Amino acid sequence: MDNVWKIAIYLRLSKEDGDKDESDSISSQRLLTSEYIQRNIKDGEVVGEFVDDGYTGTNFKRPKFQEMIRLIDKGAINCVIVKDLSRFGRDYIGVGEYLEKYFPINDIRFIAINDGYDTASATYNDDFIMPIKNIFNAQYSKDISKKVKSSFRSLQKEGKFVGAFASYGYIKDPKDRHRLLIDEPAAQIVREIFSLYNSGMGKVSIARELNGRNIPCPSEYKKLNGMNYTNGQKLELTKYWSYSTIHNILKNEMYIGNMIQNKSIRKTVRGKARKNDKDSWIAIDGTHEPIIPKEQWDITQELLTRNTRQIDFDQNVGLFAGYIFCGNCGRAMSKITNKYKTKTVTTYICGTYKRYGEKTCKRNSVKIDLLEKLVLVKLNEQIQKAGDIIYDNSSENIKNRDFDLKKFEISLEKYRKIKKSLYEDYKEGILTKKEYLQYKSDYEEEESLILGQINAIKEETNEKNEEMNKWIKTLIKHKRIEKLDRETIAEVLDKIVVTEIDEEINIDIAFKFSLS
Repeated sequence: MDNVWKIAIYLRLSKEDGDKDESDSISSQRLLTSEYIQRNIKDGEVVGEFVDDGYTGTNFKRPKFQEMIRLIDKGAINCVIVKDLSRFGRDYIGVGEYLEKYFPINDIRFIAINDGYDTASATYNDDFIMPIKNIFNAQYSKDISKKVKSSFRSLQKEGKFVGAFASYGYIKDPKDRHRLLIDEPAAQIVREIFSLYNSGMGKVSIARELNGRNIPCPSEYKKLNGMNYTNGQKLELTKYWSYSTIHNILKNEMYIGNMIQNKSIRKTVRGKARKNDKDSWIAIDGTHEPIIPKEQWDITQELLTRNTRQIDFDQNVGLFAGYIFCGNCGRAMSKITNKYKTKTVTTYICGTYKRYGEKTCKRNSVKIDLLEKLVLVKLNEQIQKAGDIIYDNSSENIKNRDFDLKKFEISLEKYRKIKKSLYEDYKEGILTKKEYLQYKSDYEEEESLILGQINAIKEETNEKNEEMNKWIKTLIKHKRIEKLDRETIAEVLDKIVVTEIDEEINIDIAFKFSLS
């Protein structure tokens, strides 16, 4: 049996390496190697065919290649045949290690058919030329990589998707792989995640909720839909929703229709991908249909900013977390819960006092139920004022303002015509220069007064700036609020400051915009 060649046929294909010709296809490689064995190796048997389809030759982390090496280590293979050296690999250092060290040490015969190389009959010249071919293969891969990257950057700047897998909630359009379409089953989960978070549920609690309902996490969902997906950032056994998965979804602008790409970069062909600086990201707005409305997205980002400090990831976020501060030291207030025989009382106290005691700051406590009532009263007052402003701008008032405006505009036009006739009278000698200048000055003064009236009416109509108009729209949609929730807090509240002055607690509630 020592004279029998136990043959491994190794086939590899990767578009990343520029393998586009039909001659490089797996079927073509299979036909070539099989015919070669029939013609040239009479005393051999094929132990197995090892195919890595879609794996780059710039490294050796290929499943079937590694399986072949394990069988070589066991002595089950003593001959490896490939179409050419580039099919074996394009990393000249790694290829050199196998050809010059590993294979000779393990008495492995290596054949690269199209290169005319066979270690069983290799000459000095063959051994000299092979490393040079190896270097050329590696350089070719680098050149292809640069061209591919350049092409990808151009497409990214046009707002076209170039990733291998779309973000969870989207799929690539079968008719145009650079265009994203909503994947409704996954999109529904994305909407639920945003809704749960905005209502006050913590990220870990959301993950537990989804895991409890046996909803596949994004990586598992891709696999269930037939995608050859692996997550390099996860342990292989991590097949569940996690804090980081929820966090990444909540921060992903893809869900509001913006294409965000070039977030990671690979310095070399063989190197690991690393995160790119945010300034280097390629962001194009409005490239695909959004899953999350912009208004909901803005609230989520506001809450994410406010919730950066969370004592316990397992807890749901407190109603006022990130919005309530001590007026004496400026530190965020902490929530404490005291249980009595008949009831449970939740109170906010100064975070500094809670940690370091009364020598550092005052307690500044306020019960959460009292705070909710105060905020509700203040907020409903703002809603009432917003309604009054809308009433003031009712159709009757607008009609009266338009009438006044038209009246003044007619007067203004009349004085301008008089001014013009004055000049004509002066030119014809009816008026002296002194008389002309005096009349002109008088009418210009009248004109200025009328312009002032017109501007006053316009300012009264439009005096509410864009921020106020947005604020009014936000308030009006609520009509009246009976109970506060986390989403409403994020939409309207700026901050709450609790200050102890002369042993009395003062609570200052500030909204994002206030109607005085």
